[in-house]
Amino acid sequence: MKYSRTTLLAFIFFFVTICELNSSLANTETFTQCLTTNSDPKHPISSAIFFAGNRSYSSVLEAYIRNLRFNTSTTAKPFLIIAATHESHVQAAVICGRRHNLQMKTRSGGHDYDGLSYVTYSGKPFFVLDMFNLRTVDVDVASKTAWVQTGAILGEVYYYIWEKSKTLAYPAGICPTVGVGGHVSGGGYGNIMRKYGLTVDNTIDAKMVDVNGKILDRKSMGEDLYWAINGGGGGSYGVVLSYKIKLVEVPQNVTVFRVTRTLEQNATEIVHRWQTVAPELPDELFIRTVLSVQNGTVSSTKTVRASFVGMFLGDTTTLLSILNQRLPELGLVRSDITETSWIQSVLFWTNIQVGSSEKLLLQRNQTVNYLKRKSDYVRKPISRTGLESIWKKMIELEIPTMAFNPYGGAMARISSTVTPFPYRKGNLWKIQYGANWGEDRLTNRYLELTRELYRFMTPFVSKNPRQSFFNYRDVDLGINSHESKMKSYVDGKRYGKKYFAGNFERLVKIKTRVDSGNFFRNEQSIPVLP
Repeated sequence: MKYSRTTLLAFIFFFVTICELNSSLANTETFTQCLTTNSDPKHPISSAIFFAGNRSYSSVLEAYIRNLRFNTSTTAKPFLIIAATHESHVQAAVICGRRHNLQMKTRSGGHDYDGLSYVTYSGKPFFVLDMFNLRTVDVDVASKTAWVQTGAILGEVYYYIWEKSKTLAYPAGICPTVGVGGHVSGGGYGNIMRKYGLTVDNTIDAKMVDVNGKILDRKSMGEDLYWAINGGGGGSYGVVLSYKIKLVEVPQNVTVFRVTRTLEQNATEIVHRWQTVAPELPDELFIRTVLSVQNGTVSSTKTVRASFVGMFLGDTTTLLSILNQRLPELGLVRSDITETSWIQSVLFWTNIQVGSSEKLLLQRNQTVNYLKRKSDYVRKPISRTGLESIWKKMIELEIPTMAFNPYGGAMARISSTVTPFPYRKGNLWKIQYGANWGEDRLTNRYLELTRELYRFMTPFVSKNPRQSFFNYRDVDLGINSHESKMKSYVDGKRYGKKYFAGNFERLVKIKTRVDSGNFFRNEQSIPVLP
Protein backbone atom coordinates (compact mmCIF):
# COMPACT_ATOMS: atom_id res chain seq x y z
CA MET A 1 0.00 0.00 0.00
CA LYS A 2 1.34 3.45 -0.96
CA TYR A 3 0.94 6.54 1.18
CA SER A 4 1.29 10.19 0.20
CA ARG A 5 4.08 12.25 1.74
CA THR A 6 1.48 14.20 3.76
CA THR A 7 -0.03 11.01 5.16
CA LEU A 8 3.38 9.61 6.11
CA LEU A 9 4.30 12.84 7.87
CA ALA A 10 1.02 12.72 9.77
CA PHE A 11 1.77 9.14 10.91
CA ILE A 12 5.29 10.11 12.02
CA PHE A 13 3.95 13.16 13.91
CA PHE A 14 1.30 11.02 15.61
CA PHE A 15 3.68 8.30 16.81
CA VAL A 16 6.37 10.73 17.98
CA THR A 17 3.69 12.60 19.93
CA ILE A 18 2.40 9.39 21.50
CA CYS A 19 5.90 8.32 22.54
CA GLU A 20 6.69 11.69 24.14
CA LEU A 21 3.26 11.86 25.72
CA ASN A 22 3.70 8.44 27.34
CA SER A 23 7.02 9.62 28.74
CA SER A 24 5.33 12.70 30.17
CA LEU A 25 2.44 10.74 31.59
CA ALA A 26 4.89 8.69 33.59
CA ASN A 27 5.20 11.84 35.73
CA THR A 28 1.46 12.55 35.85
CA GLU A 29 1.11 11.57 39.50
CA THR A 30 3.87 13.88 40.69
CA PHE A 31 2.55 16.66 38.50
CA THR A 32 -0.96 16.36 39.93
CA GLN A 33 0.47 16.15 43.43
CA CYS A 34 2.31 19.38 42.71
CA LEU A 35 -0.94 20.99 41.54
CA THR A 36 -2.74 19.91 44.71
CA THR A 37 0.06 21.10 46.99
CA ASN A 38 0.30 24.53 45.37
CA SER A 39 -3.41 25.37 45.19
CA ASP A 40 -5.74 26.59 47.91
CA PRO A 41 -7.17 23.55 49.79
CA LYS A 42 -10.36 25.54 50.36
CA HIS A 43 -10.81 25.44 46.57
CA PRO A 44 -9.77 21.89 45.58
CA ILE A 45 -8.14 21.72 42.18
CA SER A 46 -8.96 18.05 41.59
CA SER A 47 -12.38 18.83 40.07
CA ALA A 48 -10.75 21.27 37.64
CA ILE A 49 -8.33 18.70 36.18
CA PHE A 50 -9.32 16.75 33.07
CA PHE A 51 -6.98 14.03 31.80
CA ALA A 52 -7.01 12.74 28.25
CA GLY A 53 -9.35 9.77 28.39
CA ASN A 54 -11.56 11.20 31.14
CA ARG A 55 -15.25 11.24 30.31
CA SER A 56 -15.48 15.04 30.24
CA TYR A 57 -12.11 15.70 28.63
CA SER A 58 -13.32 15.92 25.02
CA SER A 59 -16.30 18.13 25.80
CA VAL A 60 -14.12 20.54 27.80
CA LEU A 61 -11.47 20.67 25.08
CA GLU A 62 -13.91 21.07 22.20
CA ALA A 63 -16.16 23.62 23.90
CA TYR A 64 -13.79 26.45 22.98
CA ILE A 65 -12.30 25.18 19.73
CA ARG A 66 -13.56 27.83 17.31
CA ASN A 67 -11.69 26.55 14.26
CA LEU A 68 -12.44 22.99 13.10
CA ARG A 69 -9.04 22.82 11.43
CA PHE A 70 -7.75 22.06 14.93
CA ASN A 71 -10.32 19.47 15.92
CA THR A 72 -9.34 16.57 13.67
CA SER A 73 -8.22 13.04 14.53
CA THR A 74 -4.59 13.98 13.80
CA THR A 75 -4.57 17.26 15.77
CA ALA A 76 -2.15 17.12 18.71
CA LYS A 77 -4.16 17.19 21.95
CA PRO A 78 -3.14 18.33 25.45
CA PHE A 79 -2.48 15.47 27.86
CA LEU A 80 -4.31 17.43 30.55
CA ILE A 81 -6.63 20.44 30.89
CA ILE A 82 -6.87 22.61 34.00
CA ALA A 83 -10.21 24.44 33.89
CA ALA A 84 -9.32 26.83 36.70
CA THR A 85 -12.10 27.90 39.06
CA HIS A 86 -9.89 29.84 41.48
CA GLU A 87 -6.83 32.07 41.20
CA SER A 88 -4.75 29.53 43.12
CA HIS A 89 -5.37 27.00 40.32
CA VAL A 90 -3.67 29.38 37.91
CA GLN A 91 -0.78 29.84 40.31
CA ALA A 92 -0.41 26.08 40.70
CA ALA A 93 -0.48 25.53 36.94
CA VAL A 94 2.37 28.00 36.46
CA ILE A 95 4.47 26.74 39.36
CA CYS A 96 4.07 23.07 38.48
CA GLY A 97 4.33 23.50 34.73
CA ARG A 98 7.63 25.26 35.21
CA ARG A 99 8.87 22.78 37.83
CA HIS A 100 8.09 19.77 35.62
CA ASN A 101 9.25 21.46 32.41
CA LEU A 102 5.86 21.10 30.71
CA GLN A 103 4.64 23.57 28.14
CA MET A 104 1.45 25.37 29.13
CA LYS A 105 -1.07 26.88 26.72
CA THR A 106 -3.50 29.47 28.11
CA ARG A 107 -6.96 29.74 26.59
CA SER A 108 -9.77 32.20 27.33
CA GLY A 109 -12.24 32.15 24.43
CA GLY A 110 -10.45 30.02 21.83
CA HIS A 111 -10.87 32.58 19.04
CA ASP A 112 -7.18 32.78 18.20
CA TYR A 113 -7.44 32.02 14.51
CA ASP A 114 -4.54 29.57 14.25
CA GLY A 115 -5.31 27.78 17.51
CA LEU A 116 -2.15 28.65 19.41
CA SER A 117 -3.97 28.61 22.76
CA TYR A 118 -4.87 24.93 22.54
CA VAL A 119 -2.74 23.17 19.90
CA THR A 120 0.98 22.71 19.36
CA TYR A 121 2.96 22.74 16.16
CA SER A 122 5.97 21.07 17.81
CA GLY A 123 4.51 17.65 18.62
CA LYS A 124 5.75 17.87 22.21
CA PRO A 125 3.48 17.17 25.20
CA PHE A 126 1.63 20.16 26.63
CA PHE A 127 -1.30 21.03 28.85
CA VAL A 128 -3.99 23.70 28.59
CA LEU A 129 -4.87 26.19 31.30
CA ASP A 130 -8.46 27.09 30.43
CA MET A 131 -9.82 30.29 31.96
CA PHE A 132 -13.50 30.00 30.97
CA ASN A 133 -14.70 29.52 34.56
CA LEU A 134 -13.05 32.76 35.70
CA ARG A 135 -15.63 35.10 34.18
CA THR A 136 -16.80 37.64 36.77
CA VAL A 137 -17.75 41.09 35.47
CA ASP A 138 -17.96 43.67 38.29
CA VAL A 139 -19.30 47.00 37.01
CA ASP A 140 -19.00 50.23 39.02
CA VAL A 141 -21.22 52.85 37.39
CA ALA A 142 -20.13 55.63 39.76
CA SER A 143 -16.47 55.41 38.67
CA LYS A 144 -17.33 54.28 35.11
CA THR A 145 -15.05 51.27 35.47
CA ALA A 146 -15.33 47.49 35.65
CA TRP A 147 -13.09 44.63 36.74
CA VAL A 148 -13.42 41.83 34.20
CA GLN A 149 -11.91 38.37 34.56
CA THR A 150 -10.22 37.13 31.42
CA GLY A 151 -12.40 34.05 31.02
CA ALA A 152 -15.47 36.24 30.40
CA ILE A 153 -16.71 36.70 26.86
CA LEU A 154 -17.42 40.11 25.34
CA GLY A 155 -21.14 39.42 25.28
CA GLU A 156 -21.11 39.03 29.06
CA VAL A 157 -19.16 42.27 29.46
CA TYR A 158 -21.65 44.17 27.29
CA TYR A 159 -24.66 42.62 29.00
CA TYR A 160 -23.55 43.35 32.56
CA ILE A 161 -22.63 46.93 31.67
CA TRP A 162 -26.07 47.39 30.08
CA GLU A 163 -27.78 45.94 33.15
CA LYS A 164 -26.43 48.83 35.22
CA SER A 165 -26.32 51.65 32.69
CA LYS A 166 -27.98 52.39 29.35
CA THR A 167 -25.43 55.07 28.45
CA LEU A 168 -22.12 53.34 29.21
CA ALA A 169 -20.29 50.96 26.90
CA TYR A 170 -16.88 49.44 26.21
CA PRO A 171 -14.97 49.82 22.91
CA ALA A 172 -14.30 46.17 22.09
CA GLY A 173 -15.13 43.65 19.37
CA ILE A 174 -18.39 42.88 17.59
CA CYS A 175 -18.29 39.12 18.20
CA PRO A 176 -19.90 38.36 21.60
CA THR A 177 -18.21 34.95 22.08
CA VAL A 178 -14.64 36.28 21.95
CA GLY A 179 -12.77 35.79 25.24
CA VAL A 180 -11.65 38.87 27.13
CA GLY A 181 -8.12 37.57 27.84
CA GLY A 182 -6.74 37.42 24.33
CA HIS A 183 -8.92 40.18 22.92
CA VAL A 184 -7.94 42.86 25.40
CA SER A 185 -4.28 41.89 25.81
CA GLY A 186 -3.74 41.89 22.04
CA GLY A 187 -5.29 45.29 21.36
CA GLY A 188 -8.85 44.38 20.40
CA TYR A 189 -10.95 46.84 18.43
CA GLY A 190 -14.60 47.45 17.66
CA ASN A 191 -16.99 49.79 15.90
CA ILE A 192 -16.48 52.75 18.26
CA MET A 193 -12.67 52.71 18.08
CA ARG A 194 -12.58 55.88 15.97
CA LYS A 195 -14.19 57.67 18.93
CA TYR A 196 -12.53 55.91 21.87
CA GLY A 197 -9.60 53.86 20.54
CA LEU A 198 -8.82 50.21 21.25
CA THR A 199 -9.43 48.04 24.29
CA VAL A 200 -5.87 48.76 25.44
CA ASP A 201 -6.54 52.49 25.28
CA ASN A 202 -9.28 51.94 27.85
CA THR A 203 -7.64 49.77 30.52
CA ILE A 204 -6.64 51.09 33.93
CA ASP A 205 -5.21 48.14 35.85
CA ALA A 206 -4.67 44.39 35.65
CA LYS A 207 -4.01 41.36 37.83
CA MET A 208 -1.71 38.62 36.61
CA VAL A 209 0.21 35.56 37.74
CA ASP A 210 3.90 35.89 36.99
CA VAL A 211 6.45 33.18 36.28
CA ASN A 212 7.01 32.65 40.01
CA GLY A 213 3.32 32.09 40.64
CA LYS A 214 2.83 35.45 42.35
CA ILE A 215 -0.26 37.60 41.79
CA LEU A 216 0.68 41.13 40.70
CA ASP A 217 -1.34 44.26 40.01
CA ARG A 218 -0.25 47.29 38.00
CA LYS A 219 1.61 48.84 40.91
CA SER A 220 3.51 45.70 41.91
CA MET A 221 4.32 44.58 38.35
CA GLY A 222 5.58 48.02 37.31
CA GLU A 223 4.71 50.15 34.31
CA ASP A 224 6.95 48.28 31.86
CA LEU A 225 5.28 44.92 32.40
CA TYR A 226 1.84 46.52 32.51
CA TRP A 227 2.64 48.19 29.17
CA ALA A 228 3.62 44.81 27.68
CA ILE A 229 0.47 42.93 28.71
CA ASN A 230 -1.70 45.80 27.52
CA GLY A 231 -1.35 45.21 23.79
CA GLY A 232 1.71 42.96 23.51
CA GLY A 233 -0.23 39.79 24.31
CA GLY A 234 -0.44 38.71 27.93
CA GLY A 235 0.54 35.11 27.20
CA SER A 236 4.23 35.93 26.68
CA TYR A 237 4.68 37.32 30.19
CA GLY A 238 2.30 35.50 32.50
CA VAL A 239 -1.37 34.68 32.93
CA VAL A 240 -3.59 37.74 33.13
CA LEU A 241 -6.41 37.09 35.60
CA SER A 242 -8.42 40.26 35.07
CA TYR A 243 -8.39 43.75 33.61
CA LYS A 244 -9.84 46.92 35.06
CA ILE A 245 -11.47 48.67 32.13
CA LYS A 246 -12.67 52.22 31.61
CA LEU A 247 -16.27 52.53 30.42
CA VAL A 248 -17.18 55.16 27.83
CA GLU A 249 -20.25 57.31 27.21
CA VAL A 250 -22.71 56.45 24.43
CA PRO A 251 -26.06 58.06 23.55
CA GLN A 252 -29.34 56.57 24.77
CA ASN A 253 -29.91 55.62 21.11
CA VAL A 254 -27.36 54.98 18.38
CA THR A 255 -27.79 54.51 14.64
CA VAL A 256 -26.80 51.50 12.53
CA PHE A 257 -27.15 50.53 8.89
CA ARG A 258 -26.19 47.83 6.41
CA VAL A 259 -26.42 48.36 2.66
CA THR A 260 -24.98 46.34 -0.22
CA ARG A 261 -23.88 47.36 -3.69
CA THR A 262 -22.51 45.23 -6.52
CA LEU A 263 -20.15 46.29 -9.29
CA GLU A 264 -23.21 46.86 -11.45
CA GLN A 265 -24.54 49.21 -8.74
CA ASN A 266 -21.48 51.44 -8.72
CA ALA A 267 -19.56 49.59 -5.99
CA THR A 268 -16.20 50.56 -7.48
CA GLU A 269 -16.96 54.27 -7.28
CA ILE A 270 -18.31 53.96 -3.73
CA VAL A 271 -15.29 51.99 -2.43
CA HIS A 272 -12.90 54.34 -4.20
CA ARG A 273 -14.55 57.29 -2.46
CA TRP A 274 -14.93 55.43 0.87
CA GLN A 275 -11.19 54.87 1.26
CA THR A 276 -10.42 58.57 1.52
CA VAL A 277 -13.63 59.62 3.28
CA ALA A 278 -14.06 56.91 5.94
CA PRO A 279 -10.86 57.75 7.90
CA GLU A 280 -11.79 61.46 7.88
CA LEU A 281 -15.42 61.21 8.96
CA PRO A 282 -16.49 62.47 12.42
CA ASP A 283 -15.11 60.23 15.18
CA GLU A 284 -18.63 59.06 16.04
CA LEU A 285 -19.07 57.36 12.64
CA PHE A 286 -17.55 54.01 11.66
CA ILE A 287 -18.26 52.38 8.28
CA ARG A 288 -16.84 48.94 7.59
CA THR A 289 -16.72 47.62 4.01
CA VAL A 290 -16.99 43.86 3.44
CA LEU A 291 -16.16 42.51 -0.02
CA SER A 292 -17.25 39.12 -1.33
CA VAL A 293 -18.05 37.37 -4.60
CA GLN A 294 -21.61 36.46 -5.54
CA ASN A 295 -23.60 35.48 -8.61
CA GLY A 296 -24.15 38.33 -11.03
CA THR A 297 -27.38 39.34 -12.71
CA VAL A 298 -26.59 36.86 -15.46
CA SER A 299 -26.52 33.34 -13.99
CA SER A 300 -23.18 32.38 -15.52
CA THR A 301 -21.33 35.45 -14.30
CA LYS A 302 -19.84 36.47 -10.96
CA THR A 303 -19.60 39.92 -9.44
CA VAL A 304 -18.16 41.56 -6.35
CA ARG A 305 -20.57 42.68 -3.66
CA ALA A 306 -19.60 45.47 -1.26
CA SER A 307 -21.48 45.56 2.06
CA PHE A 308 -21.25 48.82 3.98
CA VAL A 309 -22.01 48.38 7.68
CA GLY A 310 -22.18 51.50 9.79
CA MET A 311 -22.29 52.57 13.43
CA PHE A 312 -23.03 56.18 14.39
CA LEU A 313 -23.13 57.55 17.91
CA GLY A 314 -25.96 59.89 17.01
CA ASP A 315 -29.35 60.16 15.32
CA THR A 316 -30.63 59.37 11.84
CA THR A 317 -31.02 62.96 10.67
CA THR A 318 -27.44 63.86 11.58
CA LEU A 319 -26.09 60.69 9.97
CA LEU A 320 -27.92 61.38 6.69
CA SER A 321 -26.67 64.95 6.68
CA ILE A 322 -23.06 63.79 7.10
CA LEU A 323 -23.18 61.08 4.44
CA ASN A 324 -25.15 63.12 1.90
CA GLN A 325 -22.28 65.62 2.01
CA ARG A 326 -19.28 63.33 2.49
CA LEU A 327 -20.27 60.05 0.79
CA PRO A 328 -23.27 60.73 -1.47
CA GLU A 329 -22.18 57.88 -3.75
CA LEU A 330 -23.46 55.42 -1.14
CA GLY A 331 -27.01 56.65 -1.64
CA LEU A 332 -28.03 55.98 1.96
CA VAL A 333 -31.72 56.69 2.67
CA ARG A 334 -33.76 56.80 5.85
CA SER A 335 -35.27 53.35 5.27
CA ASP A 336 -31.76 51.82 5.35
CA ILE A 337 -31.20 53.07 8.90
CA THR A 338 -32.16 51.74 12.32
CA GLU A 339 -32.08 53.75 15.53
CA THR A 340 -31.77 51.58 18.61
CA SER A 341 -30.06 51.23 21.98
CA TRP A 342 -26.35 50.58 22.13
CA ILE A 343 -26.89 47.05 23.48
CA GLN A 344 -29.28 46.24 20.61
CA SER A 345 -26.69 47.56 18.15
CA VAL A 346 -24.37 44.83 19.44
CA LEU A 347 -26.97 42.28 18.34
CA PHE A 348 -27.31 44.05 14.97
CA TRP A 349 -23.58 43.75 14.30
CA THR A 350 -23.77 40.04 15.15
CA ASN A 351 -26.52 39.61 12.52
CA ILE A 352 -29.17 39.08 15.20
CA GLN A 353 -32.47 40.86 14.61
CA VAL A 354 -32.88 44.11 16.51
CA GLY A 355 -35.47 43.59 19.22
CA SER A 356 -34.19 40.15 20.21
CA SER A 357 -33.48 39.39 23.86
CA GLU A 358 -30.27 40.90 25.20
CA LYS A 359 -29.68 37.63 27.04
CA LEU A 360 -28.53 36.16 23.73
CA LEU A 361 -25.24 37.91 24.48
CA LEU A 362 -24.67 35.51 27.37
CA GLN A 363 -24.68 32.45 25.13
CA ARG A 364 -21.25 30.93 24.68
CA ASN A 365 -22.11 28.37 22.03
CA GLN A 366 -21.69 29.32 18.40
CA THR A 367 -21.62 27.72 14.99
CA VAL A 368 -18.05 26.72 14.17
CA ASN A 369 -16.41 25.84 10.89
CA TYR A 370 -13.04 25.56 9.22
CA LEU A 371 -11.46 28.95 8.69
CA LYS A 372 -8.40 31.00 7.85
CA ARG A 373 -7.75 34.69 8.51
CA LYS A 374 -4.94 37.03 7.50
CA SER A 375 -4.47 40.80 7.79
CA ASP A 376 -2.89 43.87 6.23
CA TYR A 377 -2.73 47.64 6.68
CA VAL A 378 -3.28 50.18 3.91
CA ARG A 379 -1.45 53.51 4.01
CA LYS A 380 -2.24 54.94 0.56
CA PRO A 381 -5.54 55.00 -1.36
CA ILE A 382 -5.88 52.41 -4.10
CA SER A 383 -6.56 53.73 -7.62
CA ARG A 384 -9.69 52.79 -9.56
CA THR A 385 -7.50 50.68 -11.83
CA GLY A 386 -6.08 48.95 -8.78
CA LEU A 387 -9.54 48.27 -7.37
CA GLU A 388 -10.68 46.85 -10.70
CA SER A 389 -7.72 44.48 -10.74
CA ILE A 390 -8.60 43.38 -7.19
CA TRP A 391 -12.21 42.69 -8.24
CA LYS A 392 -10.95 40.61 -11.16
CA LYS A 393 -8.73 38.56 -8.85
CA MET A 394 -11.50 38.05 -6.30
CA ILE A 395 -13.87 36.82 -9.00
CA GLU A 396 -11.18 34.43 -10.22
CA LEU A 397 -10.65 33.01 -6.71
CA GLU A 398 -14.37 33.25 -5.69
CA ILE A 399 -13.91 32.15 -2.06
CA PRO A 400 -11.83 34.65 0.00
CA THR A 401 -13.47 37.78 1.39
CA MET A 402 -11.98 41.05 2.60
CA ALA A 403 -13.19 43.40 5.34
CA PHE A 404 -11.90 46.98 5.35
CA ASN A 405 -11.97 48.62 8.81
CA PRO A 406 -11.32 52.39 8.72
CA TYR A 407 -8.93 54.16 11.03
CA GLY A 408 -8.53 57.88 11.66
CA GLY A 409 -10.19 59.66 14.56
CA ALA A 410 -8.79 58.60 17.93
CA MET A 411 -6.64 55.98 16.21
CA ALA A 412 -4.65 58.75 14.52
CA ARG A 413 -4.29 60.85 17.68
CA ILE A 414 -2.86 58.21 20.02
CA SER A 415 0.91 57.73 19.86
CA SER A 416 2.22 54.46 18.41
CA THR A 417 4.30 53.86 21.56
CA VAL A 418 1.69 54.47 24.27
CA THR A 419 0.82 50.75 24.02
CA PRO A 420 2.56 47.93 22.14
CA PHE A 421 -0.07 48.24 19.38
CA PRO A 422 1.84 50.38 16.86
CA TYR A 423 -0.45 51.00 13.88
CA ARG A 424 -1.96 54.40 14.46
CA LYS A 425 -1.41 57.60 12.47
CA GLY A 426 -0.74 57.08 8.77
CA ASN A 427 -2.85 53.94 8.44
CA LEU A 428 -6.07 54.43 6.48
CA TRP A 429 -7.61 51.07 7.18
CA LYS A 430 -6.95 47.48 8.15
CA ILE A 431 -7.81 44.50 5.93
CA GLN A 432 -9.04 41.19 7.27
CA TYR A 433 -8.90 38.36 4.73
CA GLY A 434 -11.21 35.46 5.44
CA ALA A 435 -12.36 32.09 4.19
CA ASN A 436 -14.79 29.66 5.83
CA TRP A 437 -15.56 26.12 4.73
CA GLY A 438 -17.45 23.10 6.03
CA GLU A 439 -15.39 20.03 5.14
CA ASP A 440 -11.85 19.00 6.04
CA ARG A 441 -11.18 17.84 2.47
CA LEU A 442 -11.41 21.47 1.30
CA THR A 443 -8.80 22.76 3.74
CA ASN A 444 -5.71 22.85 1.54
CA ARG A 445 -7.59 24.42 -1.36
CA TYR A 446 -9.22 27.16 0.70
CA LEU A 447 -5.98 27.94 2.55
CA GLU A 448 -4.19 28.39 -0.76
CA LEU A 449 -6.96 30.59 -2.21
CA THR A 450 -6.74 32.90 0.81
CA ARG A 451 -2.96 33.05 0.57
CA GLU A 452 -3.16 33.78 -3.15
CA LEU A 453 -5.39 36.81 -2.58
CA TYR A 454 -3.01 37.95 0.18
CA ARG A 455 -0.06 37.67 -2.23
CA PHE A 456 -1.95 39.55 -4.92
CA MET A 457 -2.58 42.47 -2.53
CA THR A 458 1.15 43.02 -1.92
CA PRO A 459 1.47 46.18 -4.09
CA PHE A 460 -1.44 47.88 -2.30
CA VAL A 461 -0.49 47.42 1.37
CA SER A 462 2.19 48.41 3.88
CA LYS A 463 5.80 47.43 3.26
CA ASN A 464 9.12 47.02 5.08
CA PRO A 465 7.77 45.33 7.05
CA ARG A 466 4.39 44.28 5.75
CA GLN A 467 2.23 44.89 8.80
CA SER A 468 -0.18 42.48 10.49
CA PHE A 469 -2.61 42.62 13.41
CA PHE A 470 -1.49 40.53 16.38
CA ASN A 471 -5.02 39.48 17.32
CA TYR A 472 -5.42 37.96 13.83
CA ARG A 473 -2.57 35.57 14.51
CA ASP A 474 -1.27 34.03 11.33
CA VAL A 475 1.32 31.26 11.42
CA ASP A 476 2.14 31.96 7.76
CA LEU A 477 4.24 34.83 9.15
CA GLY A 478 6.51 32.41 10.97
CA ILE A 479 6.60 29.79 13.70
CA ASN A 480 8.98 29.79 16.65
CA SER A 481 10.23 26.40 17.81
CA HIS A 482 12.25 27.98 20.69
CA GLU A 483 15.14 25.55 20.06
CA SER A 484 17.76 27.98 21.34
CA LYS A 485 17.72 31.57 22.51
CA MET A 486 19.49 32.81 19.41
CA LYS A 487 17.26 30.91 16.97
CA SER A 488 14.19 31.82 19.01
CA TYR A 489 15.07 35.51 18.80
CA VAL A 490 15.69 35.35 15.04
CA ASP A 491 12.45 33.43 14.44
CA GLY A 492 10.52 35.73 16.76
CA LYS A 493 11.76 38.82 15.02
CA ARG A 494 10.25 37.64 11.72
CA TYR A 495 6.69 37.76 12.95
CA GLY A 496 7.28 40.14 15.88
CA LYS A 497 8.31 43.08 13.69
CA LYS A 498 5.20 42.58 11.55
CA TYR A 499 2.92 42.59 14.58
CA PHE A 500 4.62 45.23 16.72
CA ALA A 501 6.95 47.23 14.42
CA GLY A 502 9.23 49.50 16.49
CA ASN A 503 7.75 48.27 19.77
CA PHE A 504 9.05 44.72 19.27
CA GLU A 505 12.51 45.26 20.80
CA ARG A 506 11.06 46.83 23.94
CA LEU A 507 8.74 43.83 24.32
CA VAL A 508 11.75 41.50 24.00
CA LYS A 509 13.64 43.35 26.73
CA ILE A 510 10.67 43.19 29.09
CA LYS A 511 10.16 39.50 28.32
CA THR A 512 13.83 38.78 29.03
CA ARG A 513 13.64 40.55 32.38
CA VAL A 514 10.43 38.93 33.66
CA ASP A 515 10.71 35.43 32.10
CA SER A 516 14.33 34.78 31.16
CA GLY A 517 13.70 31.02 31.08
CA ASN A 518 10.96 31.50 28.47
CA PHE A 519 8.34 29.42 30.29
CA PHE A 520 5.47 31.45 28.82
CA ARG A 521 5.89 30.57 25.18
CA ASN A 522 3.97 29.55 22.10
CA GLU A 523 4.64 29.44 18.40
CA GLN A 524 4.33 33.23 18.10
CA SER A 525 5.25 34.49 21.55
CA ILE A 526 7.76 37.23 22.30
CA PRO A 527 11.26 35.66 22.51
CA VAL A 528 13.99 36.42 25.04
CA LEU A 529 17.28 38.08 24.17
CA PRO A 530 20.08 35.63 23.30
